Amino acid sequence: MAQSYPSGPNHSSVSAAIREASTSISGDIGPLRTSVMDEQGIDMHVLSLAPPGAQGVSVDSAVSLCREANDAAADAVRARPDRIRAMATLPLAAPKKAVEELERATALGLTGVMAYGRVADVPLDDPRFEDLWEAAERLRQPIFIHPQIPSSAIRDGAYRGLGPTEDLALSTFSWGWHLEAGTAALRLMARGVLDRHPRLQLILGHWGELLVFWHRRADGLARVAGLDRTITEYLQQNVWITASGMLDAAMLRHALTITTPDRILFSTDYPFQSPTRGEIDTFMREFPDDDSRIAFASGNARTLFRID
Repeated sequence: MAQSYPSGPNHSSVSAAIREASTSISGDIGPLRTSVMDEQGIDMHVLSLAPPGAQGVSVDSAVSLCREANDAAADAVRARPDRIRAMATLPLAAPKKAVEELERATALGLTGVMAYGRVADVPLDDPRFEDLWEAAERLRQPIFIHPQIPSSAIRDGAYRGLGPTEDLALSTFSWGWHLEAGTAALRLMARGVLDRHPRLQLILGHWGELLVFWHRRADGLARVAGLDRTITEYLQQNVWITASGMLDAAMLRHALTITTPDRILFSTDYPFQSPTRGEIDTFMREFPDDDSRIAFASGNARTLFRID
């Protein structure tokens, strides 16, 4: 279901890309995908729509495209329930419709939501999304905050001037993406979303999008904002961390000093990362015991995504 999209406001191009992703799911999870899963020793994939999801199109298009994408994802799950689960895609440009689509997607059997830190210039912590957080908490649907490319203003101020290729790398996979996702999660905490919805669960990829490395410093924000808990406590109680294919033993060890083994998830970030079976097996030996290894490999995902 992974797909490349234009970064600019070309609504028709983004719409076409989403439709292409939706109509090609059956091929994407056919023999090619399952053969890769088998080679890596992966029993199940959780599908999601790659960035920018439906956040780069008009409101009307977003509503219809999300329905198409979620219907296609649900069909894929029904076709291969032994190998596939899928997250919902929501039309966040229309918050009320996003709540309706979350209800519908939940009824379809989708589990979790793939979201991004802002819709145009509107951050996820904006009050207009309050009903969405209530619904996600009530439906027990975790929200995966995926990185997205920084706004043009931020790219102009912080990420340009090195050269076209270097600028893009700096603003995306090497740095900017992760600041964007970590900041979005931090803003949700600072706005009090997790105080008002204490059972709401967030997912952060790439070993916590830098927050687990800066948690104590960020605790100062909690004090200034008068939050119920520290940022460290939100990370420990409301955030699940995935590896995103970054099988780095040092990151694992650090994450386990901040959070607990029942809060971290294995993921390959297919097709953007493609670790080999040998690399996966080597990394799994870094765990201190069998219980934490099994929890990371499958148990925690089964709990979070309610997979029988």
